[in-house]
Amino acid sequence: MNPLKLTVLLGWAVALLSGVVTPAPAAAAAAGESKCYEMRIYYAPPGRLDDLHARFRNHTMKLFEKHGIENVGYWVPADNSENKLIYLLGYPSREAREASWKAFMADPDWKAVQKQTEANGRIVAKVEAFYLTPTDYSPAIKIGNVAKGGVFELRTYTTPEGRLSHLDSRFRDHTIKLFEKHGMGNWGYFHRMADQPEAATTLVYLLTHKSQEAAKASFGAFGQDPAWKSAREASEKAAGGSLTAKDGVKSVFLVPTDYSPTK
Repeated sequence: MNPLKLTVLLGWAVALLSGVVTPAPAAAAAAGESKCYEMRIYYAPPGRLDDLHARFRNHTMKLFEKHGIENVGYWVPADNSENKLIYLLGYPSREAREASWKAFMADPDWKAVQKQTEANGRIVAKVEAFYLTPTDYSPAIKIGNVAKGGVFELRTYTTPEGRLSHLDSRFRDHTIKLFEKHGMGNWGYFHRMADQPEAATTLVYLLTHKSQEAAKASFGAFGQDPAWKSAREASEKAAGGSLTAKDGVKSVFLVPTDYSPTK
């Protein structure tokens, strides 16, 4: 290596270790943006949800790990009238996702498991999936006993065109702190990747609560907080109107499965 370049690199290393220099936020954000998450929603035929759970518990998760796919969390809706399984996977990048799934689908072990578990018919009637990337204000995604016996809440916000950045600013500067103030846990905030439907108008995030009743109480107090009212008014004034479209707030309470890495 060129001696001058080596000297510069050593100087930066010393400065970073001494706390004199910190990585530029833009560079840190760019590094985080390569991380890809995939949210998948499976609908089981009537009477087959337990069979689907068994396949994930006994086989699929291990095969995912074998092919470099991170099992982040598995949940079912608290009111699961549609036999849903909602789960989140992680990958180093979108390209890594494609390579891992190609290898997984071609794996003879997976093909054998699929054949065995579907001997009496398919156990997945419909699949929905989309790719996510963490927002710059999302906490680091933690795996483990996160909700401490409580529940998760999956919330999806749809903004009018051109207002997602305003919604992000409000969450970044105000909302997540106010959620914490009122007893809600910020677990993860995501945008849909650029090639996904409604990517420019969608924010997806998950909160934790002690219970559904606690969530209702927390949101009630949050909604009456003068700091929230002020932040909402200022953000809507700056954006030229509401930051959520009509019927643009969706909420589903989720309960972790017994085999979920995140509970």
